[in-house]
Amino acid sequence: MQQRYLRAEWPLILALIAIPLGFALEHAAVHAGGLALGGLFSLILAAIFVLAFRIAHHAEVLALRLGEPYGTLILTLAAVSVEVVILVVLMFDSHSPTLARDTVFAAVMIDVNGILGVAAVLGGLRHGIQKYNLHSASAYIAMLLVALGVGMFVPDFVPDTVWPIYSAFSVGIMAILYMAFLRLQTVEHRRFFEYGASLEDEAHDAAGSPGWLHAAVLVGAVVAVGVLSEVLSVLLDALLAGSGAPKAIPAVLVALISAAPEVLTALNAARHNRMQTAVNIALGASLATVLLTLPVIEGIALITGERIVMALTPVQAAMLLITLLTAMNNLHDGETNAIEGMSHFALFAAFVALVLLGLV
Repeated sequence: MQQRYLRAEWPLILALIAIPLGFALEHAAVHAGGLALGGLFSLILAAIFVLAFRIAHHAEVLALRLGEPYGTLILTLAAVSVEVVILVVLMFDSHSPTLARDTVFAAVMIDVNGILGVAAVLGGLRHGIQKYNLHSASAYIAMLLVALGVGMFVPDFVPDTVWPIYSAFSVGIMAILYMAFLRLQTVEHRRFFEYGASLEDEAHDAAGSPGWLHAAVLVGAVVAVGVLSEVLSVLLDALLAGSGAPKAIPAVLVALISAAPEVLTALNAARHNRMQTAVNIALGASLATVLLTLPVIEGIALITGERIVMALTPVQAAMLLITLLTAMNNLHDGETNAIEGMSHFALFAAFVALVLLGLV
């Protein structure tokens, strides 16, 4: 069984090999620049993506075995931990006060407009109208509105003299919101988030390996992501220095790494007419990012005494408002189709264009 398990983990083993290679070649690659720098950066980035996918897999197995509410908690924490770890490393290395804000914004754009939009288009073209539980969409949208409002819209009006007080309040209220939502989602109102296939139908647990092993690999992979992020940060700074590349590239990169496993799962669910899963992933990932990432970042700001900019720029605020209004309009009847999906995809394309133009 051990040999079978090791064969299944060969991508993880290859990703771990990138750690000593990265530290050994980091300075030489930065000094050489060009292909050497780009090649090592690509290798480290690929290794982090592999780790993100393995983290998602082991979280799914543990979620299936432990049941609710622990299953949802593990899935959420595993997905957000990748984003938070990379984000914190890049923040401390780059000292960018807006990186956290830009990352959360990018994550919402990717999750709601990218994942949900493409899933609705693919599923709609293949199955026509796809149904999901309307209660889930309504609950997600309501919580997203409040979380984004408290965490990213209101800070624009909070003066520096009182920001620690408001920051502490936002950390507390976000924690309360998340714990309350987790409880209601997995206990009292669990049926709101179910329609057809359940977690038991979607998770993969055929290995028969012990649960502690999956937990150990999951934690170890998260630590490995943090270690590789140190190398990634140095290489990314060297690549972007003097290149004129869009300033949001690091934020988008962090959001993409975190969302990568969710993208494949959501699109596969839509192809198999399980739009409920796609809705849960797209909206649930956005909500988890806001409710869990923001408190961690605000907590770091309180500890260091340096305010982190969470207030949205006018362009970001406009895109978020249009996205939420579109989601409220499209997710009002418990059905999706390709036309609704195209509206979200158009917003995702607009986000990509704004990133490339350096406007977000």
